[in-house]
Amino acid sequence: MLKEFKDFAMKGNLVDIAVGFVMGAAFNKVVASFTGGIVSPLIGLLFNADFKDLKYIIKEGVADDAGKVTGEVAVMYGEFLTNVIDFIIVAFVMFMIVKGVNAMKKKEEPAPEAPKGPSQEELLAEIRDLLKK
Repeated sequence: MLKEFKDFAMKGNLVDIAVGFVMGAAFNKVVASFTGGIVSPLIGLLFNADFKDLKYIIKEGVADDAGKVTGEVAVMYGEFLTNVIDFIIVAFVMFMIVKGVNAMKKKEEPAPEAPKGPSQEELLAEIRDLLKK
């Protein structure tokens, strides 16, 4: 069983998956910084607020002496939308990369056809001729 796993891991499938996972995680950080640093502020201009801080308050909270609000119940839709934008960007770029890699792969050439032997009629005629001798 250990030998089978080693063979599987060394075929390249597992290594390719691991490399793709690490690259995807690193790329996700780049996209998150792009969305958080460039896209969110631009969208925030439309709402006159930080895009990630957009929320729908269901129940108002109470502010204490330090100004900290407690007891507030809110739907944080700005952060959710930011994560959706991140996902769409990452998914699109990964799609383009896979599409590029597939285009770069050499298309398999069809295997040359095996030379055809004599037809059934020719074989029967040969057998007939041999039987006549």
